[in-house]
Amino acid sequence: MASLMIGLLLPAAVLAHPGHGEGSFWLGLVHPFGGLDHLLAAVAVGVWAVRMGGRATWAIPLAFLAAMAMGGIIGAGGIALPMPEVSIAASVLLLGVLVACDARVGVAVSVAVVALLAPFHGAAHAVEAPGVVDQVPYIAGLLLGTALLHIGGVGVGLAARGRPLALRIAAAPVALAGLLMLIARAA
Repeated sequence: MASLMIGLLLPAAVLAHPGHGEGSFWLGLVHPFGGLDHLLAAVAVGVWAVRMGGRATWAIPLAFLAAMAMGGIIGAGGIALPMPEVSIAASVLLLGVLVACDARVGVAVSVAVVALLAPFHGAAHAVEAPGVVDQVPYIAGLLLGTALLHIGGVGVGLAARGRPLALRIAAAPVALAGLLMLIARAA
């Protein structure tokens, strides 16, 4: 009987301390939806990708996700990127402007742009992770959540294909939000 009691109570004792990762994936999955800066940037990436068309439709979001994953690993490793919040605000501004201006640049340039912006998002997400979170499933959740936002942006871009002016007008508040975030964070 004593062995049975120890066997039943031991898992609870082992799980009584943090660091097991329960819920880490789900925390990561919902995190991008909780901050306006990350949400606007991720959706704008999807919209811009559709507006660019062709290979850019998948290359831009994948480049963002890959660079964000690298930033997440850097942040999880305790390495701080310079001025992350200012850089994230600048990314919202830039992505909003790119969509509002219907910027058409080459695929290599667009991939380079998002590859420069996304590490700041990934590092900030990793740093914002609760202390008890297991970083690997958390970052996996972040990537899936961000991919879902990219897909949402692609959907918006596809739905507005016949109305490019409406899409450009709708992107102006994204750029404005980025500008206001940048002013607030740089102060």
